[in-house]
Amino acid sequence: MWKYIVILGAIVQLSGIFYYVKDVIKGRAKPNKVTWLLWSIAPIIGTFAAISSGVRWAVLPVFMAGFAPLLVFIFSLFSKKSYWRIEKFDYVCGFFSIFALILWAITSQPLVAIIFAIFSDFSAGIITLKKAWLYPETETQAPYSTGVFSALTSFFAIIIWTPANFLFPAYLVFMNGLILFAIYRKKIFWKE
Repeated sequence: MWKYIVILGAIVQLSGIFYYVKDVIKGRAKPNKVTWLLWSIAPIIGTFAAISSGVRWAVLPVFMAGFAPLLVFIFSLFSKKSYWRIEKFDYVCGFFSIFALILWAITSQPLVAIIFAIFSDFSAGIITLKKAWLYPETETQAPYSTGVFSALTSFFAIIIWTPANFLFPAYLVFMNGLILFAIYRKKIFWKE
């Protein structure tokens, strides 16, 4: 039963990404290419680390958290309407994200690899979190709300609760929730 919930979560997340890609093509969403490229790498690393430590179906949402951003990154390369300027802050965060990926590559410990993958993903995500906070009109909620839903489905598939099983999905819920808050905070607190 829980496998179907995880598959449902992956389908929901993919539909959110397709909606976001449509917004990217139309220029309603302006993804930061540094974030979306790096977001595609860290979860895939987290996926392989989790699989190497014995995680099976619970890793599908983590994989989707890497595959879906890769789609956004690719489509953003071809959409002139979705241009977003990359700044020095983006490069600094990108550096830390890549540095964490390098640290992952030299470790053979799955849990340490997952922690580095989370740090890498967070370093990349802070760029979009800042952008969503300052310019919420450049983001749409679809990939983040469906990302929360997909990551939550991981918890239904966990049989043995170990950090390797739940850390990355818990982080994904947290980060997507933060970005959603940044997008909607003005609408929530300063209703006109």
